[in-house]
Amino acid sequence: MRKSLTVAAVVIVLAVIGLGAFQYFNASTEGSLVPGEPEVPEIAEELAQPDWCPDVEFISAPGSWESSAEDDPINPQANQWSYMLSITKPLQEAYTPDHVKVWTLPYTAQFKNINSKEEMSYDDSRNEGASKLKGELGYMHETCPGTKYIIAGFSQGAVIVGDVASEIGQGHGVIPADKVMGAIMVADGRRENGVGVNPGNPVSGVGAEIALEPLERLVQTVVPGASMRGVREGGFGELQDRAFQICAPGDSICDAPYDVGNALERAHEMVGGNDLHSMYATNPDVIPGTTTTQWIIDWSRNAIDTM
Repeated sequence: MRKSLTVAAVVIVLAVIGLGAFQYFNASTEGSLVPGEPEVPEIAEELAQPDWCPDVEFISAPGSWESSAEDDPINPQANQWSYMLSITKPLQEAYTPDHVKVWTLPYTAQFKNINSKEEMSYDDSRNEGASKLKGELGYMHETCPGTKYIIAGFSQGAVIVGDVASEIGQGHGVIPADKVMGAIMVADGRRENGVGVNPGNPVSGVGAEIALEPLERLVQTVVPGASMRGVREGGFGELQDRAFQICAPGDSICDAPYDVGNALERAHEMVGGNDLHSMYATNPDVIPGTTTTQWIIDWSRNAIDTM
């Protein structure tokens, strides 16, 4: 009797196990293809490029006192003498907006110093500019996934462009590096030789933020709220071959000597600028055979027309 009960119990257990296995197998294969048919992989839906999206967006970042937070990015009016207008106006005339969107960064663009203590500090101004630039790139990339970009800036705007390009090139920016056709920095305060490409005459110095970094506490007495951040760690990464650093030899903003000498004098030069810093539109000694303005226009048009 006991032996019969043991056999019956074993049979019941095996039946329960078999039923559970059948239910598990049936659930795991529900909706699968007929045996013998190859499995069809899911195809991710490709993001479409809306008709209104441009093929290229040229983003311009003006220098100190050449923009405002309320300016119109398509038709900037903050400063009619802004250096970047010498580049963006010809590009707007050369292309229709559905082909090339020209967008000018609207940011405060100020530089608090001992002569203008009421202005926004350099740190706050460039942080605002960088945030707005990344906001535009992020919005456009999400909305227009097929659009590519050229980003260019002068002086404070060049620092902003360089910082954003460095993040993108190192893989932690708001858009992928392969979406950037070029990053162009004119008179970048964080410029260093060998980081990026110099299309012009050689310069032996470095950007003022690098030269003055060891003396930042002294610099703060002239330009409070202007951090001298030194080099960009990691450089431009994947954008190294298309990050262009343009600097007039002798321009103390981007070609400061390593031995700064009189640091206070250098700090005052950052505020007041110098003759070379204001002559990029016409100076024939920056890039042989042309001017900085014309080089940027020609390079951009060639890049756009051959894409």
